Amino acid sequence: MYRIDIDTRKLKLYLFENGILIKKYPVAVGKRSTPTPLGHWKIIKKGLWGDQFGGHFMQLNVPWGIYGIHGTDIPSSIAKRVSHGCVRMYSNDAKELYNIINLGTTVDIY
Repeated sequence: MYRIDIDTRKLKLYLFENGILIKKYPVAVGKRSTPTPLGHWKIIKKGLWGDQFGGHFMQLNVPWGIYGIHGTDIPSSIAKRVSHGCVRMYSNDAKELYNIINLGTTVDIY
C-alpha cells in the first residue's frame, strides 16, 4: 500500500510503501495567491494530459476545484512556489509516480 506526503515548506514529495519511505521528489507548489490545498486527500483520477502537464496527471479529491500532481513543461519551476495550486514534478518523476500508485492512494499535504 502506497501513501504520499507533500511538505509544502520543504518542497518535497515523499512516497511511502507500507510505511517505509521509498522515494522522495522535489516539487513546486502553489504561490501565495493560489495555494496548494492542505489536508488529507486521495487520488481519484489518473489521466494522460497534454505537454503543459508533463503528460501525466493524478487528480486529488479536493471538493472546490481540480487539483492534482502532475509533470510540467517548465522544469525550472520545480522547487519553487509558483503553481496555481497543483503540485508540479519533473515530468519523468511524474510519469514514474503515475506508474507506481493506484487510485485511492492517500495524499497528505502540509
